[in-house]
Amino acid sequence: MAKDTYQTLQAQIRKLQEKAESVRQKQRQPVIASILRSMQEFSITLDELKAAQAKGVAPRKRVGGAAKTSAAKPAKQVAPKYRHPETGETWTGRGKPPRWLVAAEAGGATRDQFLIAQ
Repeated sequence: MAKDTYQTLQAQIRKLQEKAESVRQKQRQPVIASILRSMQEFSITLDELKAAQAKGVAPRKRVGGAAKTSAAKPAKQVAPKYRHPETGETWTGRGKPPRWLVAAEAGGATRDQFLIAQ
């Protein structure tokens, strides 16, 4: 077998891309027909579809994960509940306790000693 060159590989890639596009176009036709049948069955107009698209109706997630279905909600800010008196480091009381608090508790302190007055 002859050694592949860059040009032969590029030619093979082009042929495969053309073939993939041809298959994609053939697969689109039944999908379009199905969409049209559903539009007729439910009396959906193009204007309704455009309005739904403008409102940001999220597309389904693609198999490759290329499209996101919805925007992530921003994390809510939680007020700190505990404060280290010397360093000023804080902790909300959620999740794993910080090292400074674990060390203080190991030394005999209680969490109540680090509570921030509300």
